[in-house]
Formats: sequence, structure tokens, C-alpha cells
Amino acid sequence: MPRAKKTEYKLKQQIVYPSQGVGTITEIFEREFNGEKVSYYKIYLEVSDMVVMVPVSHAKDLGIRAIVNAEEAEKALAVLSDDFEPITSDWKLRYQMNLELLKDGTIEGIAKIVRCLYNRSKVKELPIQERKLYDNAKKLLEDELSIALGKDLSEIEEIIHEKLEPPGAAPKIKHQAIQDDDDDDVFDMEDDSAKGRDDDDDEEEEDEDEEQEESLERRAEEESEFDDEDEDYD
Repeated sequence: MPRAKKTEYKLKQQIVYPSQGVGTITEIFEREFNGEKVSYYKIYLEVSDMVVMVPVSHAKDLGIRAIVNAEEAEKALAVLSDDFEPITSDWKLRYQMNLELLKDGTIEGIAKIVRCLYNRSKVKELPIQERKLYDNAKKLLEDELSIALGKDLSEIEEIIHEKLEPPGAAPKIKHQAIQDDDDDDVFDMEDDSAKGRDDDDDEEEEDEDEEQEESLERRAEEESEFDDEDEDYD
């Protein structure tokens, strides 16, 4: 297969494919498409053991980028222990915001996702979708930092944990988030409905008592009328 023209990334270069992971360019080739020659990167993604082919002209649009240098890697690590704004308790909004950061694919943005969801998980267990997003972002961060800093993954994992949980330090949150989770709203609605059911039960019991009283009164009246008729007959 013919080699492609000069491209931004080289053969065997390691790159970041946002939302997919760190990959290695195993081949750069040209293929004819609609009568034109199109250059492609063949990328092997170790984390998923998958090979993808990406048009060279679309690589930037997909957020594909080179591994950061050591200085940028250290800055990303510093983000993990920085002060940050309150974490919204609306998990759907939080998920969308973090998903956009993951798509952008910057190492700083990925570090922000890890910091945000790690600290949120200490307040309340993450929903399944957010847990997956956290795991993906953390793995991507670990893999890139390992390459950029030339350290083993186990060592990088320890460094990340120390940044997120400095010994003896409290979480660095500027303000406390207001709790208004959807789960809490559902719980309140269930409580209200339970109260409603209790009220309905009370009303039904009162209605039954009134019906019994009316039945007894009608029976007394009928018996009284029957006694009057007996007297007339005598």
C-alpha cells in the first residue's frame, strides 16, 4: 500500500484520541475514495485492544493530539489539588459538562473531570453513567501522564491519589453545593404520595363510619314504623 504524504504525526508516535484513549500510530497510508487519494492514520488503542482508521484531514476535528510534554503534565497534576467552584448536584448537568471536557480532550480538562467526580463521589455515590465517565477520564489521564513523565502506571496512580487526597487536608471546595438531586426529589414525592394515601385511608374510614351510622338510623326508623303499625292493628 503506498505511503501517504507528509503528515503532522509520525509512524509509531503515541497520540491521544479523546474519549477513546491513548493510541499508537501503526501505519500511515493512502486510499482512493470517490476518485481522490485520501490519507489515513491507522491507530492502535491499547486500552480497548482496538484499531481505528482516521482520515488525516479529520484528525484535528476529532481532537486527536500529541502527548503533552513533562511541564504540561505537571500542570495537569496540579489541577487535581487546586481550589474549584461548587459541584452542581444536578448529575445530568454535571455529566454533560464533563462530557464536553472529555470531547475537548485537553489534559487539563481531563484532570478537571477526575477532580470533579472524585470529590462528588465522596458526597454521594455516582450514577452509573458518571462512574463510567470517571473511570474513562482517570485511565486516560494515567496513561498520558505515564508517557509524558516516564513513570510506571502504578507510580502515576499513587501520585494522582496523593493530589486528590493530600495527607491531613480537607477537600478544596470554595463553597458547598446546594443539594437538589433528582433522587431527593423523587424521595420527597414518594413521601407526599404516602401522606396522600394515608389521608385517603382516613377519609375512607370516616365515610364507612358515616354509612354505618346512617344504616343504623334507617333500621331504627323502620323498626319504629313497624311498631306503630302493630299498635294500629291492635
